[in-house]
Order: sequence, then structure tokens, then C-alpha cells
Amino acid sequence: MDQTLAALEELYQERYEHFRRMLATITGDYDTARDATQQAFALAVAQRHSFRGEAALGTWVWRIELHAAIDQRRSDIAYAEPTDAVPEVAFVEAERDPEFAAAVQTLPPRQRLMLFLRYFADLSYREVAELCDVSEGTVAASLHQARAHLRSVLQREGVTP
Repeated sequence: MDQTLAALEELYQERYEHFRRMLATITGDYDTARDATQQAFALAVAQRHSFRGEAALGTWVWRIELHAAIDQRRSDIAYAEPTDAVPEVAFVEAERDPEFAAAVQTLPPRQRLMLFLRYFADLSYREVAELCDVSEGTVAASLHQARAHLRSVLQREGVTP
């Protein structure tokens, strides 16, 4: 077995739930996210020889996963957003904390994506930067702005962040 295949299998075992949870924020439900996650890993295995090691393997797989989720959503609901645009992300179970979910939706799409990648996909600043094609400093600044914005919105709503 080649090293990339072994690493992909290990990544799948360790991070499957992170991928599925994050993809659900794009696809809109966990079942569709499961399908997109499995499809993306199958594609990653098939294309593993094109992995050049310029980024971490996990980041390379995340790119495939995000595109799979966008494609899945597009096919499910005639989603018209181009693949290279910032994917729309939202809580799958917004009713658990409607005030917070509504506050998150007021963020600009790129900040919302970075927030989800960092805190829901549990990616490092470096990995978020690689996925979003920005610097780590931009990720840090964007997340700082997003947290400040959320704090302000929630305080206006009388919710203690």
C-alpha cells in the first residue's frame, strides 16, 4: 500500500466526523453530508497520485470535501453558486440556539466560512488560510472581527456571549 493511501485511510478514520459535521453546514443535513464526505474521500483515493505535498494532506482533502459538498447542494436544490465562490454555510440545527445562529448569519460569507472551518471543522489557522487562499494573519483578523461582531449582535439582543 502506498504512503498516501495509508495516510488517507488514517485521515478518514480520525477526521470523518469533522468532515461530515462541516459539510452538513453547506449541504443542509447530515445524511447528504455523509454522502458528500464519502464521495470526496473516494475521489481523494482515486486522485491520490496528484497530491504533490504543497499543502498538508488534510488541507488537500478539505478542498475536495468542500467542492463535493457544494456540488451535492447544487444537485439537490439547483444551487447556482459557482464552485470557486465562497460556499454558503449555516447551522444544520439552528433551533438549538436561534439567537446565535441568526447572529452568525449576519457575518459576511468569507468570515462565516472561516468561523465554521476554525471552530466546527477544528482546523488550524494555517489550514483555514490554505483553504481560503489567504494569509494566517488574514484568518486571525477575520476571526477577531467575526467574534467582535457576534459579541456585539448578541449583546444587543440581550444574550450574554
